[in-house]
Amino acid sequence: MTTPAMPSPEVFFAETFAFQRTAAMKAAIELELFTAIDEGADSVGAIATRCAASERGIRILCDFLTVNRQLSKTGDRYQLTPESATFLSKKSQAYLGGTLGFLAAPDIVKNFDRLAETVRRGTVAPESNTVAGHEQDHWVLFARAMAPMMMPAAFGIADLLQIDSAGSQRVLDIAAGHGIFGIVLAQRNPKVEVIAVDWPAVLAVATELARKMGVGDRHRTLPGDAFKVDYGTGFDVALITNFLHHFDPPTCTSFLKKVAAALKPGGKAVFLEFVPNDDRVSPPISASFSLTMLAGTPSGDAYTFAQLKKMAIDAGYTSVSAHPLPMPETVIVATK
Repeated sequence: MTTPAMPSPEVFFAETFAFQRTAAMKAAIELELFTAIDEGADSVGAIATRCAASERGIRILCDFLTVNRQLSKTGDRYQLTPESATFLSKKSQAYLGGTLGFLAAPDIVKNFDRLAETVRRGTVAPESNTVAGHEQDHWVLFARAMAPMMMPAAFGIADLLQIDSAGSQRVLDIAAGHGIFGIVLAQRNPKVEVIAVDWPAVLAVATELARKMGVGDRHRTLPGDAFKVDYGTGFDVALITNFLHHFDPPTCTSFLKKVAAALKPGGKAVFLEFVPNDDRVSPPISASFSLTMLAGTPSGDAYTFAQLKKMAIDAGYTSVSAHPLPMPETVIVATK
């Protein structure tokens, strides 16, 4: 009788040591290792010199990154993969290394230290709540770190709204963060005026970026709690990007009613969200985002399109459509 083959524990060990992959990535970004290789330093000695690091440390780190497919290796020479060349070298316009300042920040990572307790409660501990209803330092980190990652989505929203030819537009950018979504609309159309809503310290980052990108004269701020501040009325577009997932459906529906009151008839509320399929386990990044919300918010989640559509319809919008992007998120457009 043949003994059945034992399953491999490889997946178990890969998940157990996933923290090492994060640490290696952070170290490589801090050392500018990917940029060094992109500049032509491809041996241990050359990379160590460029990164001001030990040869032993660089050898072990580069080999680890090769094992985990962030580098490739031929003989004793290292090369960037297409992905690392695009996203991890500072020579690339699509560089994302700076996003680790938020994505791997201690205030975010610590929320997973006692995840079993959070699962038992079904909600985050008060001290770990990332949406506590007052200004929090990590959202300033978010604003400073995440704009490059959001540029493709900002371009996608601008294209979807056909903003270049839309004429005069008043845009309400809610929980604006870095402000890049409203800023790109203003760049694409000189008749766009943006009102950005967020906490004061976060808005300072958006204001700085608007000035750098040449639209500071058409970018104004409205500081305060997005649930409480008076938006005014007469807006053509309301941007609600990476926001609804922090809250439960009743809260989202009530919030969307508030936004609708600020829009003109025919105005559009534009959501950007991680939208899993109805099975809630695919696609992987969108489906996995629910765990981030479990770990850091009292009642947030990654919502399916059906759930988001129901929220919008219940809030009084007349039509709702989904528009996937060539990135993990989806644009939802709800028309008043």
